[in-house]
This record gives sequence, structure tokens and C-alpha cells, in this order.
Amino acid sequence: MELFDDLIDKTKNWLPKDGIVKYYGKLFTHAKANSYYQILMDTIAWRNDEAIIYGKKIITKRKVAWYGEKPFEYTYSNTTKKALYWTKELLELKTAVEKESGETYNSCLLNLYHDGNEGMAWHSDGEKDLKKNGAIGSLSFGAERKFAFKHKDTKEKIDLILKHGSLLVMKGDTQTHWLHRLPPSKRITTPRINLTFRTIAENV
Repeated sequence: MELFDDLIDKTKNWLPKDGIVKYYGKLFTHAKANSYYQILMDTIAWRNDEAIIYGKKIITKRKVAWYGEKPFEYTYSNTTKKALYWTKELLELKTAVEKESGETYNSCLLNLYHDGNEGMAWHSDGEKDLKKNGAIGSLSFGAERKFAFKHKDTKEKIDLILKHGSLLVMKGDTQTHWLHRLPPSKRITTPRINLTFRTIAENV
């Protein structure tokens, strides 16, 4: 790990109000992060994402996969996915994220961005399937990318750079009051894999 990552304040809230975002830096050595990146690239059941916008079906260049401890259904962008069961490596990564963040998760939405031309527009993860104000642990492998937040009312913006093998956690009222996005960047020519560990709310 780089010396810089030892100096990261893991207790810092990167949002000035109305939510909690913590950045933990790199969880793995460079070699271990490279190994996970390649395994995820080769073994995850990647599929082009689908969205229905104004009644029209859109197929994205970005690829996604949905995994969990049960065949959870997750609906966003007017489409529903059913979770595949954890792979060995996803369980290892879930354990690492839970240990670092002190949170627990039962599912993971993965995104594969082939290069900087692919990104994600402003949105918040407030779908009804998710636990209300539940933590989302975002683990990044591959290309370093900017990740941006924008307050829904004040329009205040916060930017972070997410490094290879690093963890960012969003929790509290973050999804209620803030939007986030992955802006495109023409200078990024290599892929990024992002794992967002989540908690699906189960009916009791």
C-alpha cells in the first residue's frame, strides 16, 4: 500500500451535511487488487445493463451483474434483476468490506466500465427494495475515476478520486439528500470494475 493511504482519515465525513460518506482508501496491496480485478473480469456473469426510459428500452455499453445471499429481486430504471449466488471471491470481498466499514450487506451490484466514455448520470440509490438509509459499500478496481456528489437542494458539489482497490461507504441520509455520479472522462482508456455492496430489505 502507498504511504498516502496510511494517512487517510477514515473517520472523516466527506459530506458537509445531510448524510455520511467515508473514504477508507485502499484495502489491498497492489498485487492483491490486480488479482481480484482479473478474477472479477473473467468470472462474473457480466451483461449489458437495460433501462426503460419514457417507454423505450435502452441497452447500455456498461455491463452489470447482481449477486446476493438469496435470489433477491432488485428493480431500478424500470427493470428487475434476480440475484445470482455469491462467488467465492465476492464473499471474500464482502467480508473485507464489512470488516473495514463495520456494516453488513446481503447483496452486491457490480458495474463494468470499459473506459472513460462510460459513466453514470446523476442519481440516488433510493429504490424501495433497499433497506431505508442502509449503508452502501463501494469497492473499486482498475482505472482511477472521479466520483461526484451533488446536494439535491443547495447544488453543492463534492468530488473524490476512487483508487484501485479502494473503499467508499455512503450511509445515513445520503441517498435522501444527495445525488452521485461517475462522470465520463476521455483520458481514461482502461476498464474500471465497481462493486456496490447493499442490503435488500427482506419482508419479515
